[in-house]
Amino acid sequence: MIDLRSDTVTKPTPKMMQAMMSAKVGDDVFGEDPTVNELEQKLAAYFGMEAGLFCPSGTMTNQIAIRILTQAQDEVICHKYSHIYLYEGGGLMANSHVSVALLEGENGILSVEAIKGAINNPDDVHRPLSRVVALENTMNKGGGAIYPMSTIREISKMAREHGLAMHLDGARLFNALVETGNDPLEYGQWFDTISICLSKGLGCPVGSVLLSSADNIRKARRVRKVFGGGMRQAGYLAAAGIYALDNHVSRLKEDHDKAAKLGEVLATLGWVEKVSPVATNIVIFHLIPSLNNKEILTKLTEAGIGGVLFGPGQIRLVTHLDFSDEQLAQAIEILKRFEP
Repeated sequence: MIDLRSDTVTKPTPKMMQAMMSAKVGDDVFGEDPTVNELEQKLAAYFGMEAGLFCPSGTMTNQIAIRILTQAQDEVICHKYSHIYLYEGGGLMANSHVSVALLEGENGILSVEAIKGAINNPDDVHRPLSRVVALENTMNKGGGAIYPMSTIREISKMAREHGLAMHLDGARLFNALVETGNDPLEYGQWFDTISICLSKGLGCPVGSVLLSSADNIRKARRVRKVFGGGMRQAGYLAAAGIYALDNHVSRLKEDHDKAAKLGEVLATLGWVEKVSPVATNIVIFHLIPSLNNKEILTKLTEAGIGGVLFGPGQIRLVTHLDFSDEQLAQAIEILKRFEP
């Protein structure tokens, strides 16, 4: 099967595996793993932040960020399709005891006007205190849509005028950077915390890094311990991240080009009603109303293409490091021949 369920399905390349196996390691809970320390410092410097914290998953880095930026009964403002709300097991409520203001926005992108309208009056005891604005870039449920840097600046300035912190779920932030050419240092200027995932487009087997101020990362390290995320000789995993940052970033454009080609083909098929705009490596297509997406996905899988259900009448495909040019050609032929 050509596995396009997610960019998390990749396996380490031989050279990445070699880097992992030759890593220098120590006990990271004691802060003594040199490779983990190098990865944290490398990413922090890249995005203009003071410090980083290596964690097992992007869910953990997101949840730690919200925990250190809020108190119980606060409110997080985010898109209604945000990963931190939809796909993290109710963690905002369970881990931080916060409520959420869920907003609309085309392709998952929030406007400054929508966010400003959701900020509660801090003197109204009936409403939770608005505390954090959380953005996602690229936006998974928005088909890999990218926040324009001008929008980020505008939202951040407005949020800080109202005393709100800014969190970025940057699970696929490198996809956005490669596509736009934006300066990564700007992100450190506009966000208080940034979550970077290494196991998606960058092709690592495990790991995410939370970036913030040195003081926030000290707090985050304590929360990571409470969440059970302290790892010991984690340098074997961190070495994959360092290798990916040095070798796998620019090639993300290849994934975007392949996704665009899949989208173009899907848009020509009679059983596809429409294809969401393909901005990066995520392709979301909508079936004609008479078709059942569960049945179609089963048939597609049997035909040789794996995807995931992504809402009523929708299927998602994601291109990645292990999706070759030959597989792209095969996938296109399968789609053209496919009969629902």
